[in-house]
Amino acid sequence: MILQLEHFYYVVGAILAIVAWMSATDGSNPRRYTTALFWGLYAAVYLGGDAMPAELAGAIVVAMALLAGCGAVRSGKPDVLPDAERRASARRLGHKLFLPALAIPLVTVVASTLLKDVKLGELFLIDPKQATLVGLGCASIIAAALACRLTHSSPVQAMREHRRLVDALGWAFFLPHLLAILGLLFTQVGVGKAVAHVATSYIPMDSKLVAVTVYCVGMALFTIVMGNGFAAFPVMTGGVGIPVLVGVFHANPAVMAAIGMFSAYCGTLMTPMAANFNIVPAALLDLPDKHAVIKAQVPTALPLLGVNIVLLYFLMNR
Repeated sequence: MILQLEHFYYVVGAILAIVAWMSATDGSNPRRYTTALFWGLYAAVYLGGDAMPAELAGAIVVAMALLAGCGAVRSGKPDVLPDAERRASARRLGHKLFLPALAIPLVTVVASTLLKDVKLGELFLIDPKQATLVGLGCASIIAAALACRLTHSSPVQAMREHRRLVDALGWAFFLPHLLAILGLLFTQVGVGKAVAHVATSYIPMDSKLVAVTVYCVGMALFTIVMGNGFAAFPVMTGGVGIPVLVGVFHANPAVMAAIGMFSAYCGTLMTPMAANFNIVPAALLDLPDKHAVIKAQVPTALPLLGVNIVLLYFLMNR
C-alpha cells in the first residue's frame, strides 16, 4: 500500500512534537517545561508506533496522567492573529469559511468508496482495510491546505492555531485516546465477571423489569465513569446482558445490544469524561461554564434512559 494509517500517525506525532516545542519556548506559560513534556510524551507514542515496547508505552501514559493530575499542563499565549484581523478575515470570506470543513467528509467518502480498490502498478493507492480512516487523514490534510489558501495564511500560522486549540483543551485532548483502551483493559482484567457477580448476588435478578433496568442503567453509569459507550458495552453485556437477559429471559441479542448502546449514549450526554462530546465543544466555543453542554443535555438524557428501559422490556423477546 502507498498510503497506510501508520503514515498519518507519524503526521500526528510530528504535529504534537511541534506543539511541545512551541510550549517549551512560550515564556508566558508558568508550567511551560512540564507542558512541553506532556505533549512531547504524547508525540513519542505516535512516532514510536509498533516499534515502541508496550511497557514503555504504558509508562508514558502513566506519566502523562500524573502530569495532568498534578496540574502541570497549563495554557500559554500562542502567537495568533489579532481579534480584529480575524473578524475582518471572517467578514471577507463569509460562507467560504465552511469549505475546509465540508471538504473533510467529501474527501473521506471519495477515498473510502471510489479509491478503495485503485492500484498503482502492484500496489493499492490506499490501504483497503483502513480506507475510511486513511481517507479521513487525507481529508484533514487537504482541508488544512485549503484553509491556508482561503485565508492567505502559512502552515506556520496553522500550527499556531492548532496549538491555541490544544492549549484551550488542555489534558482533555488526550482523554478520548486514553478512554478508547479502557474498555479492553476492563474486559481483560475481568470487570464484566465482577459486575455479574455483584449483580446476581445483591440484586434480585429473577424479575425481568429489574434485570432490564440494571442493564440499561448500568450501561449509562459505566459510560459516565469511562466516558465511552463502546468501553461500557463489553462490561455490562458480558456481566448482565448475555448471562441474564439472553440466558435467563431469552432476549433477542440484536435488540438487547441496540437498546443497550442507546442507553450508554444517555450516559455520554451526562459526563465530562466524554471530553470530545462535552468538554471540547465548550472549549472551542469559549463558553464561560465548561459544563454548560452537559447541563443542557441532562434533561434529555434522563427521560431517554427511561424510554430505553421501557422499550427493552417490551421488545427484547421479539
